Amino acid sequence: MNITLTIQEKLKDLRIEKGLTLEQLAEQTGISKSALGKYESDDYKDISPFNLAALAKFYGVSSDYLLGLSEQKNHPNTELQKLHLSDNMLDLLKSGKINNRLLCEIATHENFIRLLTDIEIYVDRIASMQIDNLNAVVELARTKVLEKYNPDKNELYLRTLEVSNIAKDDYFIHLVHQDIDCIIKDIRELHKTDNTTAPDSSYIDEFKKAFDEVNNFKGSEQEKKARLFCKQLGINYAKLSTEEYVNLIHILEKSSLAKSNNNLRGKFTHGKGKRKR
Repeated sequence: MNITLTIQEKLKDLRIEKGLTLEQLAEQTGISKSALGKYESDDYKDISPFNLAALAKFYGVSSDYLLGLSEQKNHPNTELQKLHLSDNMLDLLKSGKINNRLLCEIATHENFIRLLTDIEIYVDRIASMQIDNLNAVVELARTKVLEKYNPDKNELYLRTLEVSNIAKDDYFIHLVHQDIDCIIKDIRELHKTDNTTAPDSSYIDEFKKAFDEVNNFKGSEQEKKARLFCKQLGINYAKLSTEEYVNLIHILEKSSLAKSNNNLRGKFTHGKGKRKR
């Protein structure tokens, strides 16, 4: 995920937060639906200053926030000392070594307070005494059973008492693990459509699918290699001109991975079986 939100991402997030469609937003701001749609498009950069100011006012945020000059949407003038951040924390946040946006999303997740609470319980040993007391009771019962009945070590009741002993560190590590797992899974799902997120299907699966398609194609070996190369680069093979196709074949002939014993130089098939010279 990106370190900061783009203008386009911020505009879309703000609209979704208000539960508005582009049509509804257009009605309330006086900006055309087509313009608003373009403003939220990743590849659109030309947003008029007038409309940018109008949208900032409508959403109740600063123009600096939309322009990426500030990440503070609702608290632009918060005094730093009120945040109770240490110098080390401030140095880390300003260092660029971590993804501050991801850190903010983790900290604002609904289960983050529970995560911190569980960590605080572990760090301050708040529940350690209770666990120690429970373990002591279980161990006392196990000792009495051993003294009185001297059972086999694998006897059901004795073994039950033995496994009832709680390992404090293991217990809290598991507890904290559950908390953070829940948070990062939710954030991962939230960003599954980001342009920086890898697709669900693996590269190997995609390559195998492309390879099978090309391998079943009825054509020369060089044309099959050209088709596979185009698929991997997202190039529409059918739209290659004759000159582009010939140049591509010449390039592939220079590759040690695509060498062929069949020399078809000057005599290629292209497109739907149509022969090109």
